[in-house]
Amino acid sequence: MVLNRRSGARPAHEAADLIERLTREAGRACRVHAVRRGAHVPAVARAAVEEARRLGGILVAAGGDGTLNAVAQEAYRESLPFAALPQGTFNYFGREHRLSLELEQALASLLKARPRAVQVGEVNGRLFLVNASVGLYPRVLEEREAATREHGRHRWVALWSGIRTVLRERRRLALRVELDGEPRLLEAATIFVGNNRLQLDRLGVAQAEALDHGQLVALWVRPLDPVSTLGLLWKGATGQLEQARAVESFGFRELEVESLSGATRPRWLKVAIDGEVLWLRTPLRFRPAPRPLWLMAEPPGA
Repeated sequence: MVLNRRSGARPAHEAADLIERLTREAGRACRVHAVRRGAHVPAVARAAVEEARRLGGILVAAGGDGTLNAVAQEAYRESLPFAALPQGTFNYFGREHRLSLELEQALASLLKARPRAVQVGEVNGRLFLVNASVGLYPRVLEEREAATREHGRHRWVALWSGIRTVLRERRRLALRVELDGEPRLLEAATIFVGNNRLQLDRLGVAQAEALDHGQLVALWVRPLDPVSTLGLLWKGATGQLEQARAVESFGFRELEVESLSGATRPRWLKVAIDGEVLWLRTPLRFRPAPRPLWLMAEPPGA
């Protein structure tokens, strides 16, 4: 198990002790790798996956969506079963798959869990469990992380920092987009690709049902002035995003995005993947991953 010390309501040493005690009482072996910084999670997960393969075990992530993503990457690469103990701020992945947000209850469910195939998204070979995006949204996430380091990880901090970023942001993207083989040129404030029915439903995106048919869902947001963008955020917060004229949504199986800004190619774009921001080389190719992630989840009615 890879445990992010910065996630969850209880101190990390208490969480680790509780996990080890409850698994031991259930007759299971569990090795907890506690990580102090999110940037260290991928390296620790790579070491943990080797241990899990050698012992015939599973790989477990305890933390927010970013931690879950980093650990799931390694489990997926090695075709190992993956389990999640959601401990983050929004926990869209955990809530989508009905994983308890209470540590004791989540552990009790995990001890009865069986592997279940779930769809994950992919952009240039990187998995995403919940969403991936370019444009304004990655910058909102960067500002949010800076704000939470100063003021703590609270939802009101995330909201306040998001509004501040929207009011200051003026940049827009000139893009070439190819949707299932059809090219298109457009300007966008952001392109958001979702793989989480709960999140899309809460935003009010009618195309969310495309996820049930092996597709991903994209939102293209046209450039707006700051005041109009605040109105757009309000529509998203109240589940009315589909009604906004500045937003277009569609389901897809293949989406390619390339920046047309600047004189040099290929370019790199900032991409937010499950709340973590990184640079990827264009063109960006979004698609459902070619095989499922095997998620450990309690069978219905258990």
